[in-house]
Amino acid sequence: MDLLSTLNKEQKEAVLHVDGPLLILAGAGSGKTRVLTHRIAHLISEENVHPASILAITFTNKAAREMRERIDTLVGQFSDYIWVSTFHSMCVRILRRDIEKIGYGSNFVIFDYTDQQSVVKECLKELNINDKNFPPKSMLSEIGRAKDELITPEIFTKMHQMDFRMSKVAKIYELYQKKLKNNNALDFDDIIMLTIKLFLENPEVLEYYQRKFKYILVDEYQDTNTAQYSLISMLAKKYRNLCVVGDDDQSIYGWRGANIRNILDFEKEFKDAKVIKLEQNYRSTKTILGAANSVIRNNNGRKGKKLWTDNKEGDCIKVLECNNEHEEAYFIANEIKRLREKENIKLRDFAVLYRINAMSRVIEEMFMKEGIAYKIFGGLKFYDRKEIKDIIAYLRIIQNPSDNISLKRIINEPKRGIGNTTLDTAEKHANGSGVSIFSIISNASNIPELSRAAAKLENFVSMINVLRTLKNTMTASKMIEEVIERTGIVKKYEEENTIESQGRIENIKELLSVALEFENAVEFENEEKGLEQFLEHISLVTDIDDMDEESDYVVLMTLHSSKGLEFPVVFMPGLEEGVFPGYRSMVEERELEEERRLCYVGITRAREKLYITHTYSRTLFGNTTYNRASRFLHEIPDKYINTGESKEPEKKSVVNKKPYINAFNPTVSFKPQNTSQVNKKTTLEFNKGDQVEHKKFGFGIITSVEKEKDDYKLEIHFKGAGMKRLMASFANLVKIK
Repeated sequence: MDLLSTLNKEQKEAVLHVDGPLLILAGAGSGKTRVLTHRIAHLISEENVHPASILAITFTNKAAREMRERIDTLVGQFSDYIWVSTFHSMCVRILRRDIEKIGYGSNFVIFDYTDQQSVVKECLKELNINDKNFPPKSMLSEIGRAKDELITPEIFTKMHQMDFRMSKVAKIYELYQKKLKNNNALDFDDIIMLTIKLFLENPEVLEYYQRKFKYILVDEYQDTNTAQYSLISMLAKKYRNLCVVGDDDQSIYGWRGANIRNILDFEKEFKDAKVIKLEQNYRSTKTILGAANSVIRNNNGRKGKKLWTDNKEGDCIKVLECNNEHEEAYFIANEIKRLREKENIKLRDFAVLYRINAMSRVIEEMFMKEGIAYKIFGGLKFYDRKEIKDIIAYLRIIQNPSDNISLKRIINEPKRGIGNTTLDTAEKHANGSGVSIFSIISNASNIPELSRAAAKLENFVSMINVLRTLKNTMTASKMIEEVIERTGIVKKYEEENTIESQGRIENIKELLSVALEFENAVEFENEEKGLEQFLEHISLVTDIDDMDEESDYVVLMTLHSSKGLEFPVVFMPGLEEGVFPGYRSMVEERELEEERRLCYVGITRAREKLYITHTYSRTLFGNTTYNRASRFLHEIPDKYINTGESKEPEKKSVVNKKPYINAFNPTVSFKPQNTSQVNKKTTLEFNKGDQVEHKKFGFGIITSVEKEKDDYKLEIHFKGAGMKRLMASFANLVKIK
């Protein structure tokens, strides 16, 4: 097979580069997966690199599956030896082998978000901290951010010892970690952090993996956080054959820890790095790419590239302003119906991408009213259902009896006469003895306070122990069947005999299907498929990975969830100042640039048709606002935009016309609008040393001033908020004389 025949010049250059650091700046739709897979195939077939010495890291299970399937097509059975996985899957694999070196058991479990909340609630209760002032979700966010930055509880405590609130958070973090360890459990953020801890405390383990992985490839490098960056740097230090692929223009996860500097500063860390830009787009029309390039070029913090394509010119982008969100939803629904009828486009070829989750409600209601099938993606809804969490809790306690969280969930599910008082007593004994609750209830007959419930507790323990003896000889699906049979959980729902209970039974059956699919999946063909591996698998799966390409429905999702996907027809509602970009991002340049990158991502999801809508008024979260069209719209040149059919002979810009849609007549009409420029001219002049007041950040002193057209780019040191970079026209600063 000629590996190079289907590649363009830049793609070939990236594939043929063998030794030394390589940065591939891959624009949207530029064929980066093809480059990665062909590069791996070239290393194996032409450079005689052993497949087992190649590590390829992606961010999603779906991407890992796709990459493995493509590699398998190119090199056949050699692909079995390559490590192709997500960061977390790779680290779980490493930890299973050596985590005992840092004090955990190799049969650890991974707690999901609900489990984590349960642990935090326990911490708040023990520390006598009010959960209204310290909400569990907020605490988990603080702890997660700390772990992403590799900040341990000890360091966190030292950092915040003078801050009353954060010192409380530090105590919660410290106790939370102790409880996780007592349960022999990890949360999602522990997985990478503990792998790094393992490497730092055991240099021989790090050296083993450094020697093993002579060639490392990382996809979506712009989305890496501090922990992921550190992990890759450690692994690549010996051979330095590190190939990272990413697009700084698609870095949209800063809010969850991603650091765009990792990709922007790659050449600073690897001064001999080769940089290759993939700018030819194979997805979108010239018009869509022209609009995307026009928007993203307004960002300063970027490497700089310009997408181009050999595809057709394509339709102009349709931009419409509606009176309100209901008319906006009506237009989207009717345009979908019109295109289905006129152009025979399938529902699954449409996507509605929005900035805020809450925007979907009105669209959903309109779709239901109009009979349009749809599906929302981006959550773990299936695994959040009670009956599914109950079965998984049983599986976890079978795998790891030290898992107190799972035990407390199912010890009386279905009802077996073990009440909260008995459970609280057992837990107190467990905490006092430093052992698991399961250990305590296994000896209930010897503990006076538990003697009344001893028979029931011992029956439960006996059932779990029988199931534990079966786990090493059965597949995951067989274990689920055993749990269903021995616990009577399905029998309980059958006896209830309601529509709801029938739905629960169907969901449990669907979990069986998940297990069977896992066992039959190509990517796990040469791996064990027991209970331990299945629990790992479902801990790392997301709803977006399970998108059914055969079903026919319109996809609704946030712009963040859409990254990496593409659709023939895309609708982007809500492009208004205050919505997209949001109010909070309008005052700080760094956040505004991330919003612009998110807009760029949305535009480049469209292959053939793109619709952008905004409203004269919008009600969100119970408040009605009247917002101007988004500045991102004004950054798209008129030549790429079609605002509809106007009575005037000349083409009118969206800036000068306000199209609206009557809810009872889908015909687009126009009314005149006096629209000021999005970037209003600032009337104040600013100089270095000026003292200013900001509504959010308070008192500050200007340390740098850069004139930019009719505006000023300011660097201001605020007394309470530190250094900020703001645009004067949006910051609403008050000069203090």
